[in-house]
Amino acid sequence: MNIPAFFIAHGSPLLAIEDNDYTVFLEQLGRELPRPRGIAVFSAHWDSPEQLVTLDERHEALHDFYGFPEEMYRLTYPAPGDAGLSRRIGELFAAGNLSYKPVRGRGIDHGVWVILRRLFPDADIPVVALSVDSLRSPAEQYAIGRMLSPLRDEGILFIGSGGLVHNLRMLEDGGDPAEWAVDFDSWIAEKLEAGDLEALFAYDKQAPHARDAVPSYGKEHFIPLFYAMGAAAKGMKAERMFQAYQYGTLSLNCWKFE
Repeated sequence: MNIPAFFIAHGSPLLAIEDNDYTVFLEQLGRELPRPRGIAVFSAHWDSPEQLVTLDERHEALHDFYGFPEEMYRLTYPAPGDAGLSRRIGELFAAGNLSYKPVRGRGIDHGVWVILRRLFPDADIPVVALSVDSLRSPAEQYAIGRMLSPLRDEGILFIGSGGLVHNLRMLEDGGDPAEWAVDFDSWIAEKLEAGDLEALFAYDKQAPHARDAVPSYGKEHFIPLFYAMGAAAKGMKAERMFQAYQYGTLSLNCWKFE
């Protein structure tokens, strides 16, 4: 069973309790996907120079945000872990000469559980969370994802969780999406659909408004895209399944790679 890899924007943590077009889309996507044997998520909210992999029997949801309604801090997502999957991931990293460290007791951050709560609300599919490294080059990030691509043939769903336009200093109040944000997303879409890895790896130099869309202090939200692209590996056919904006510039998008 070969399952597509996905890049999924997690937007605001309020995605966990909101009802909008995006939450409806995610819930429908979860119903339509073949049921995976396990889920591996590269999360923007776990940025580390060392490759980290969770190794827990059951996860607790981290409430790694502040200033939100009290309801948010009562939400849980007690998905099981999968030690066998964690070890298999470690084997593939070792085969690719990438050092890694298994981690116990961290919990899963909102970049993981907020979207999984919408996709698979029963929390009954094993989950392994993986860190990203915003200091690596896009080509290296892609290569790390590619190391794990064989697992898609073993029924594992890969998700890169982040946001293609994610600059909290440039949010706007309501209205239409900012033109510069749309221009950046459109450029990314064009290159993804063309499979132009060379251009995508040089997005910071070639894409319009790249410094606003992916600020130097916020690269960790963009880079899960490269991990998800790498996990697809075989030809990387890209399909944009959803696109919208919150607060004028916060990009809500879902890309499927197969």
